[in-house]
Amino acid sequence: MNAQPILITGASGLLGTRLTEMLTAKGHAVSHLGRSARNGAVKSYVWDINRRQIDPAALTGAGTIIHLAGTNVGEKRWTAARKHDILESRIQSTRLLYDELKKGNHSVKTFISASAIGYYGFEDNDTLLTEEYPAGKDFLADVTRQWEEEIDRIATLGIRVVKLRIGIVLSNQGGALVELARTVRWGVGSPLGSGDQHISWIHIDDVCAMFVRAVDDEAMHGPYNATGPYAVTNRELTKAIARALHRPMFLPAVPAFVLRLVLGEMADIVLRGSRVSSGKMQDEGFVFRFDTLEKAVGNLLG
Repeated sequence: MNAQPILITGASGLLGTRLTEMLTAKGHAVSHLGRSARNGAVKSYVWDINRRQIDPAALTGAGTIIHLAGTNVGEKRWTAARKHDILESRIQSTRLLYDELKKGNHSVKTFISASAIGYYGFEDNDTLLTEEYPAGKDFLADVTRQWEEEIDRIATLGIRVVKLRIGIVLSNQGGALVELARTVRWGVGSPLGSGDQHISWIHIDDVCAMFVRAVDDEAMHGPYNATGPYAVTNRELTKAIARALHRPMFLPAVPAFVLRLVLGEMADIVLRGSRVSSGKMQDEGFVFRFDTLEKAVGNLLG
């Protein structure tokens, strides 16, 4: 491993925070690019995506860019304005980076971008989805397909591009696991909808380790599914959380129509799922630290 300067966009979220810690621990010099400068040990630069402005110094010394920026898809109800923001935050931020890199006054050799298993659409059946599977047809699939098309343009500049299609990230600092664990602790934990929908999960440390691997391994390029070794059902995930917290789970599943009344179209995130393969990463030698759901949930909630 050769230590190198790495610039991370969208670094203030769960993934960016933990990834910064892991990269720094390996000796990499990490800096952040965001909407405002931040005080701290990590150097930060500012961009304004709407005004198409970026501090040129941000890219000058970077050897690798890790692109995580994008509006959270599960934070608010999907109004027309919110859906527009979800798409444009990804397209315009990536396009701004492309335009800046195209100028050529930089030392960037590698561009590693977050993507999502939403690329495949909601294929809630036993189909095992590999990187060769085509893009789906629903909203998130269309967003992710367009996002990846923008990412791929950067490869035309002679820069190595890696796209990590991230599954449901399990963390004790936020996200799906925290919300599910809260309901279980309150004694109202139950499966959602049918409970049979697939959840392609991954421990936050394993997905960050995949990003670290993509930095270090120059043979990596193109798309990789960033999910755990196997998917589970929504019911299995809820039961695993209940076991880890030593709480009972006896309530019936929350009906789909109730979730759709509360969440609208966004309910598809929890009511539908997909069974995604991590075989490509494993075939290239990646070893999961948390290779079972029990290990992952136990580590995070124990």
